[in-house]
Amino acid sequence: MPLPATLSLPLRRLRVAALVLALAAPVAAAEPAGVAFRQALAEAVAERPVASEVYRDRAFAPIWTADTAAAERRRAALFEALRGLPLHGLPAADLDGLAARMAAARTAGDLARVEAALTAQFLSYARRLGAGLLTPSEIDTDIERTAPRPDLAAALRAVAEAERPAVHLRGLAPQSAEYTRLMKARLELGEIVRAGGWGPEVRARRLEPGDSGAQVVALRDRLIAMGYLGRTATARYDAAVVEAVRRFQEAHGLEVDGIAGAATLRALNTPAEARLRSVLVALERERWLPRERGARHILVNLTDFSARIMDDGKVTFRTKAVVGARSPAGKHTPEFSDEMEHMVVNPSWYVPRSILARDYLPKMKRDPNAAAYLQLMDGGGRVVSRSAVNFNAYNARNFPFNVRQPPGPRNALGLVKFMFPNEHAIYLHDTPEKHLFDRHTRTYSSGCVRLEEPFEFAYELLRPQTDDPEGLFHSVLETGRETQIDLDRHVPVHLIYRTVRARPDGRLAFRPDIYGRDAKIWTALAARGVAIADAEG
Repeated sequence: MPLPATLSLPLRRLRVAALVLALAAPVAAAEPAGVAFRQALAEAVAERPVASEVYRDRAFAPIWTADTAAAERRRAALFEALRGLPLHGLPAADLDGLAARMAAARTAGDLARVEAALTAQFLSYARRLGAGLLTPSEIDTDIERTAPRPDLAAALRAVAEAERPAVHLRGLAPQSAEYTRLMKARLELGEIVRAGGWGPEVRARRLEPGDSGAQVVALRDRLIAMGYLGRTATARYDAAVVEAVRRFQEAHGLEVDGIAGAATLRALNTPAEARLRSVLVALERERWLPRERGARHILVNLTDFSARIMDDGKVTFRTKAVVGARSPAGKHTPEFSDEMEHMVVNPSWYVPRSILARDYLPKMKRDPNAAAYLQLMDGGGRVVSRSAVNFNAYNARNFPFNVRQPPGPRNALGLVKFMFPNEHAIYLHDTPEKHLFDRHTRTYSSGCVRLEEPFEFAYELLRPQTDDPEGLFHSVLETGRETQIDLDRHVPVHLIYRTVRARPDGRLAFRPDIYGRDAKIWTALAARGVAIADAEG
């Protein structure tokens, strides 16, 4: 069918994913065609509030399908961005279908519907890059994150005016260094998967220095393929292999002893496809985090059992942490962001109702004097004698007393707690159970985060507001009284769950999926169309 003369639609070539597309673009000279286009576009976007608002402000002038060099640049930039969605760990766009619609456009109405389809693709791209594909709390109720809400109307207006639309489109993704490094890791792991992985598995129960034979060769070859060992022909578990194993163990959160035991071999034999899935999940998680995290902020990675203070992107303090127990699920430490407001020195511990019901009330029913270091407190804050209480008359719902452990070195919270008031009653704190920090996997709390070096953590937090943070802290500590020290400036706190981190040196640091959350996220991503095959390409 010939094109209507009033539309004067020139053919333009557009390279998209190895396709050459022909797009008919109207010239605004013919008023009847212009009116028809605008009317059709208004109808096409009527049920899409963002698009309708932006086009109404533009008098329904086209963004993508105008017969101008600027519109052609926008089209090319959009198609290139859509082609790159799998690079971000997002589902591939149907570029063939979109190209076919563009090539088949013959009327003003057809072109208006193509315009609306391109805008819909742009808004989907901006939404997914800006906020992620999934709703965090729908995956796991302990992921208490509200993903950023990109201003889609502003984004659409901006791309319509952008001199360099490709740069604008790239800017819709998170701009953190971590996201950039994860994108690079995604590309590299995709290449490794496409090449067949890191070679044969190491089929041994244990390998150690001095061993030799076929499985040591398999270990050697896998370490070389992974980049932990330089080229060598050794068939012995020599000093170079020991150091390579140690580097691998450090990067994977394993006990660093240079011996390839069961845990190390299990991590070594994890296929590249599984590691790539972890990176795709990490990209989605990075999209959920606040874009502005604070020049100074606290980062607690639950899977790494660590707490860090970050200043301008650099770690200025790091300490080991203990997080919520794996079982029961009610003890899992949740993920969320908040602001640290103060610390409490010489804190009391008020036993949470869930812990009281699970651990203490049953003991007190058997023996009224159990856990004698805990006090019963009435509603007025007065201590109640246990001899006056019939514990068997109460259950977890109607128990009328608060249960308190007074300040002291054996207090469950230790000598200081760090408060960022939140609905989960989660905070960071000291602990008298220092032996737990000697363990490699540290999942022992009831949900809060215990710190190995809480005093040093306090000094670092107080440093911006006093010339003598250590002196200030200890002057309060030595009183023995429960005392609150406010932070002059609140510090953002981010409790994250990252099973893979892309380190500045280019290496990936993997950690176990301690609560199974990443497995749930991957299942949900796959159900929405994210595929390893796309990530390989």
